[in-house]
Amino acid sequence: MRGSKSFAAASLLFDRATRHRAWLLYAWCRRCDDLVDGQDHGHGMAPVADAHARVAAARARTEAALAGVVVGDPAFDALRLVAAETAMPARWPRDLLDGFALDADGWRPGDADDLHRYCYHVAGVVGCMMAVAMGVSPDDAATLDRACDLGMAFQLANIARDLGEDAAAGRCYLPADWLAEIGATAADYMAPRHREGVATLARRLADGAAAFEASARVGAAALPFRSAWAVLAAAGIYGAIGREVARRGTAAWNARVTTSKAAKIGFIARAGLEAATRRDAAPRDPALWTRPR
Repeated sequence: MRGSKSFAAASLLFDRATRHRAWLLYAWCRRCDDLVDGQDHGHGMAPVADAHARVAAARARTEAALAGVVVGDPAFDALRLVAAETAMPARWPRDLLDGFALDADGWRPGDADDLHRYCYHVAGVVGCMMAVAMGVSPDDAATLDRACDLGMAFQLANIARDLGEDAAAGRCYLPADWLAEIGATAADYMAPRHREGVATLARRLADGAAAFEASARVGAAALPFRSAWAVLAAAGIYGAIGREVARRGTAAWNARVTTSKAAKIGFIARAGLEAATRRDAAPRDPALWTRPR
């Protein structure tokens, strides 16, 4: 599967029906992201002149798919199939597209709450959609909260890893009040003079990702074994990204942080043991940011 080797590896752990739904949903998410950002399977992001028109095109095709219309674009028709099979709430695909619209608008977060809302729109809601693809009821709010937590963890880790790439593309996902703490702005935060401060903020992102990851891991108790295995494997694989960014400190953006094939295999094996011995979920930490209902 092109685009995300980590997702491809974790998705193989699902049972066949769940795996197919997850792949179909991923295809739609990837297609929307590529369409809006002018990428090729998640690579080569660059500023585009017609961002709003791209978002509008993605919205129109998505609405057609949600209405049960054959779009003629395989990825959008994939969404049509998954939405029909799972009774997925239409607001979730729309929430994801709202996240893309924020990027098209050149939006930047003012504070941590803004950051978390953005992470929900571009990743947390994907966790909810993936959960219903695994068979979770759209009405199971507690399990969906944990699924959202996993998406939040992934996005915070990705933001920490991609600070340099985002800066080069004219984007900034570090809250303005965080930047003020280190005397930086959205225009110059990756300048060498700010590197120590940015490393501190990246550790803050990684700590936030770890908190959401821990919550998502507890939530895996509500899933069937193979789905729990896949979720826990993904948590380990993606969680390693944030931890490695924090470990590298100011050198975190000298080379892209990745997870090796051997490490992925290790996380998958460990996740199998964790899934086999998981216990009933404990109450979710009320201090964690919670998705909109």
